[in-house]
Amino acid sequence: MSTYLLPLTNVPQKFAISLAGKDYIVACRWNDAPESGWVINLIDEETNVTIASNIPLITGADCLEGLQYLEIGGGLIVYTDGDEEAVPTLDNLGVESNLYFVTEDDA
Repeated sequence: MSTYLLPLTNVPQKFAISLAGKDYIVACRWNDAPESGWVINLIDEETNVTIASNIPLITGADCLEGLQYLEIGGGLIVYTDGDEEAVPTLDNLGVESNLYFVTEDDA
């Protein structure tokens, strides 16, 4: 298994990144509504087409679960230091709470 930290900070942002050999643009923003929080969009960098939008950054599950048909090549896992079930807050994303891309290594 290989794990890569996505360089998120606690402000709305948009950046290019390569995940499992494919180039994407990640757009991240805060939704200030009850029971809401940070979400990301994945955009194909080559075509500039959004392939998945409003993916909530939640803990305890792969944020890409159910999207395997997109063949992204891994999963997105949120982990908060000291409390693996704490969701990212407006202030702690990129500090105590981080997003990781996890791939299975070829045997």
